[in-house]
Amino acid sequence: MVVAGSAARHGMPLTPGHQCMNTKVEQPKGTNAADIGKLVLAVLVLAAGIFAYSWLGRDGSISSSVRLLGVLAALVVAMAIAAFTALGRRVRNFIAESQFEMRKVVWPTRDETIKTTGIIIVVVVVLSLLLGLIDLILKSVILDWLLKL
Repeated sequence: MVVAGSAARHGMPLTPGHQCMNTKVEQPKGTNAADIGKLVLAVLVLAAGIFAYSWLGRDGSISSSVRLLGVLAALVVAMAIAAFTALGRRVRNFIAESQFEMRKVVWPTRDETIKTTGIIIVVVVVLSLLLGLIDLILKSVILDWLLKL
């Protein structure tokens, strides 16, 4: 059994059952007609929910909370439709990878956070006083000295 690919070109041993595969397969960049149709349907569902909110609010017989629930339901349905497109899969993959990376973050302790916040407050107060002093000096120079000449 001969496996075509980079393993054979680079002199790697080819054993039965050995496969040369990337861990991440590149997805095609184009958007097919079914995905475009799903995205258009998602936009139409969301637009219908927003239109229904304003249309049903004209006579005042339906409360705004019920109309808002309708818009939220339309939003959920639109997002569910869009989630099954190539774009939706990429967004889900991005969110999953982001969550994985967030687990690697080393968050500061409570003590570090309090100290850093204190330093920032002191720096802001000092800079505010400095800018106020500069403003006062420039005001007195311009109004009192230059305009009286």
